[in-house]
Amino acid sequence: MDFHFQFYALGSKKGSSRVPDTRTKVSVQALQVESSLVVCFGEILIDFVPTVAGVSLAEAPGFKKAPGGAPANVAVGIARLGGNSAFIGKVGDDEFGHMLADILKQNKVNNSGMRFDSHARTALAFVTLRADGEREFMFYRNPCADMLLSETELDKNLIRKASIFHYGSISLINEPCKSAHLAAMDIAKRAGCILSYDPNLRLPLWPSANAARDGIMSIWNQADIIKISGEEMEFLIEGDNSFDDMMVLEKLFHPNLKLLLVTEGSGGCQYYTKAFKGKVLGVKVDAVDTTGAGDAFMGGLLSKLASDLNLYKVE
Repeated sequence: MDFHFQFYALGSKKGSSRVPDTRTKVSVQALQVESSLVVCFGEILIDFVPTVAGVSLAEAPGFKKAPGGAPANVAVGIARLGGNSAFIGKVGDDEFGHMLADILKQNKVNNSGMRFDSHARTALAFVTLRADGEREFMFYRNPCADMLLSETELDKNLIRKASIFHYGSISLINEPCKSAHLAAMDIAKRAGCILSYDPNLRLPLWPSANAARDGIMSIWNQADIIKISGEEMEFLIEGDNSFDDMMVLEKLFHPNLKLLLVTEGSGGCQYYTKAFKGKVLGVKVDAVDTTGAGDAFMGGLLSKLASDLNLYKVE
């Protein structure tokens, strides 16, 4: 979730071997920026990360604040890779909320779709990686500003300008944000956007595991691109063999889906389309903290896809 460390492993964009006429180059770049906007919708918050690694939240001697929230992380990742991104969501009209808006702006993310609530605070989360490798989350968001975004506050014109509309599932948990989320998806779909979905399961925020499963799956069939982790796969298909290709295609691949991705951490990534499937192996690294790794993955993927919306068709 931390903007400050999660994107360092992403590659840089490749340059062209040809140098076109200057006037042509400017014109092409202008058109590309206009057509490759990725709008990310959902939560943005403050993560409090322990100053000492490998301890539980209770054992942490202190915490440092860091910007977080999966959709916002993705927007920053795209912008840092030279892409064009925007964020739509709500924060408190407080110091944390304005700090987050400023951080998006500093990272060249369009924050014009952000809204500020004078009656609710910006969400907070305490997150740590314990010595046993497991992550711990503790959320303070009941209610918080991101849950209170309403349909009337949506920047509809910004959504319509997007080529890709990206979102998670946390914004489906509470009203009025749930209705705003569904309305934003509808606007994006009608405008011809590719719908990108990373559920980013956070069970402690849902009333129950069944509510989380039902909520995540309630919009499953509307997405064009879906990214889930191996753990999320097992959760959604309730314990079946998540890496059995036939099981994946039978239970999770819907007729309108263009691309399904299943990340496996160091094991790489499985991918499925209507025409082909395969696997990309992971890159060996010395992992320090996996928090935000999935968001960094989505940032890289959507940045590349936004430059060529038909890229998913190439095996």
